[in-house]
Amino acid sequence: MLNDPLFWQNKLLAQMNDEEWEALCDGCGKCCLAKVIDDDTDKLYFTDISCQLLNQKSCQCSDYPNRFTKVDDCVKISLAHRESFQWLPPSCAYRRLDEGRGLPIWHPLRHGGKKSQMHKVGASIRGKTISETAINGDLQDFIAWWPLDECED
Repeated sequence: MLNDPLFWQNKLLAQMNDEEWEALCDGCGKCCLAKVIDDDTDKLYFTDISCQLLNQKSCQCSDYPNRFTKVDDCVKISLAHRESFQWLPPSCAYRRLDEGRGLPIWHPLRHGGKKSQMHKVGASIRGKTISETAINGDLQDFIAWWPLDECED
């Protein structure tokens, strides 16, 4: 149980313990979307293709403890890998707090840990993705703009 229910307002990312760090994740699933980088511009694009381990209803990894051994390009979100924050969607709590912004109004920490508001406003991947195991074609054919939506924060 979190000692400070408003810890994200009172601590820097570097001051958070493991429980607080994990609690920041809203569970939207957007970080588990395949991404494409334009070779000419180095611009990052999200797709609507989800990792094979992502449960598209719960928006959670189906094998979180073993994700790094099962998915070669799975990235650990940590301050030690701060450069990976640029790969996170603009709505991500880690990215937002790192940029000096607060949590969006729909974030589960603002709703007693419940994700219903996040799903209600469309801030998660629920109902929007295709598993990487079910696609044919190039990732460029699946570029999506909705992951960049911050859903009225």
